[in-house]
Amino acid sequence: MTLRKRPRRRLPLWGFVLAGVGLLVLSLGFGGALLTKSYLQSLTSSMETGSVLEGDALKPAPAISGRTLTGPLDILLLGLDTRHGWAEGSGRADTIIVLHVPRDHDKAYLMSIPRDALVDIPAYPQAGFYGKRNRINAAYVYGSRNGVDWQGGAALTANTIHQLTGLQFDAVAVIDFDGFKDVVEELGGVHMCVDRETKSDHYIVVDGKPQYAYGKRSGVFLPNSYVHPVGCRDMAGWEALDFARQRKSGPNGDYDRQRHQQQLLKAIGQKASSVGVITNPLKVTALIKAAGSALKMDTGHAELFDFLWTLRGLRSNDLVLLKTNNGTYLRGKVKGTQAISYGTLEMFAAAKADTLDAYATTHPEAVYGDGEVPIGAPPTTDPHPVRAVD
Repeated sequence: MTLRKRPRRRLPLWGFVLAGVGLLVLSLGFGGALLTKSYLQSLTSSMETGSVLEGDALKPAPAISGRTLTGPLDILLLGLDTRHGWAEGSGRADTIIVLHVPRDHDKAYLMSIPRDALVDIPAYPQAGFYGKRNRINAAYVYGSRNGVDWQGGAALTANTIHQLTGLQFDAVAVIDFDGFKDVVEELGGVHMCVDRETKSDHYIVVDGKPQYAYGKRSGVFLPNSYVHPVGCRDMAGWEALDFARQRKSGPNGDYDRQRHQQQLLKAIGQKASSVGVITNPLKVTALIKAAGSALKMDTGHAELFDFLWTLRGLRSNDLVLLKTNNGTYLRGKVKGTQAISYGTLEMFAAAKADTLDAYATTHPEAVYGDGEVPIGAPPTTDPHPVRAVD
């Protein structure tokens, strides 16, 4: 299987917002398309695009009515952990989120896939990889080898998720954590709530100031590890991202992190809307520059401006956050891995069939609410047994 060759395109505001960088055109809205297509393209000329989606993982071209894409949209969002000192191509996709927009385009669902989910990763000969059962975040590493780089990493991750769920994608966006942090800082921070005291796995306190703990072994909390105290407050970019990345300080591990990541994405959309990004070209320019080369994207068959126009009416309040495995850890057969429940596969099947509205109605326990129970509280009882997929 080879990468599909499609003309390279410049990336407009939709791409940068979509990747979490202002995440989600649906969070910001487009303000009646006040910015022109040519202006958006000129602003984003430094961002990298490529032909990533391929084969069965690429959804057939959508029909277009005027400038509006018809039918449901499915977009894969990948956040890379590319730490200081790591070799090129060794970054893993530690954040994997599927964004589903129903055909009425009146809301959007976010569904996370656990980074340690044990799955069958299909072969990808271009990168010299011939298939293996491993954690899903390894798919990006396997696919980016042999000089194939991010396009192969994103392609193999999309292929793996398609094999697992049957979903096909209209677009894929990739951003590393540093780029994400820079954009939050350009926004002036975001408002986040910490519902359980959370130790940082990445920052320590030196002379009363937090600093990144270069060289510290992952999972080790030092006496001077930075602590995120309970409460709601405005967070700077480094703090918001660090809080959303923690998975070893709470009782539910990666599921606590998934929830906080989704909350951060929603907070970014709310902040971007509140500061009037779309109506202020200077703010738009500054945010896009902050994203820089950290953002990479493939928009499949669609014209970029048509994506913008289609999603212009969505706002951050239209985001619905869904739980994987009821938001709790489900141990896999191999130590250190997680399983995917049949209920979660049912959720992804509903996304494929564009019936998530009905799924969310009949499975209220799968929806994170604005007043979600604290992390330390007992999990919501699921009337549908959580059985693992072997």
